[in-house]
Amino acid sequence: MTPEREQRLLEILRRRQPDLTLITDKVHKPRNIAALVRNCDAVGIPRMHVVKPDHEYRRYRGTSRGSDRWVDSVLHDTLESAISAVRAQGMKIYAAHLSDSAVDFRDVDYTQPCAVLMGAEKAGISEEAAREADAHITVPMMGMVESLNVSTAAGIILIEAQRQRQLAGLYALDRMPVRETARHMFESRYPKIAAYCLTAGLPYPEYDDIGELLDPAACQQLLARRA
Repeated sequence: MTPEREQRLLEILRRRQPDLTLITDKVHKPRNIAALVRNCDAVGIPRMHVVKPDHEYRRYRGTSRGSDRWVDSVLHDTLESAISAVRAQGMKIYAAHLSDSAVDFRDVDYTQPCAVLMGAEKAGISEEAAREADAHITVPMMGMVESLNVSTAAGIILIEAQRQRQLAGLYALDRMPVRETARHMFESRYPKIAAYCLTAGLPYPEYDDIGELLDPAACQQLLARRA
């Protein structure tokens, strides 16, 4: 890794927003999931929460173009599990939902810890999600259609979150856990070692706070044995 690439990666990772996330409520089309991952990466979200649809969940990488390397997807069997996870981090939940109490998506505060909750294609969010949300938000429509594709709507909402957070100076602060940044740096420096460990079910070798191996020789021997 060149010093220039190392510096760029560190700058990007340190701008991540650990108190902003996205929840998908049984979104089932793999292309939409991949597009949502890409949206998260674009605005600096390090982790999104995916509630599995009722049928088999399949990841699709085509639309994400590698952004899934930078955004951790946490899978949940139930919406309750996803909501508990973000509530434990002190997050409010803004659900994209056309209801009598819904407000324009630009009228809520995204600078506080929060999760944007998006519903499944056609069905929208569940009744449980509507009850649990702190606010319902909508993207105003000026045409004949009543709603946007889930990934398009999420992108519009998240760009507003980015705008507010940028004005508040939150992207200028490094609030990412050091070891999380280090993990991503390690995976970028040593993709073959990371891939081997993941495939073999092995823990990563020890590395420092910027992802440099503490014992490179031992790792090379590990790869040599695999070959």
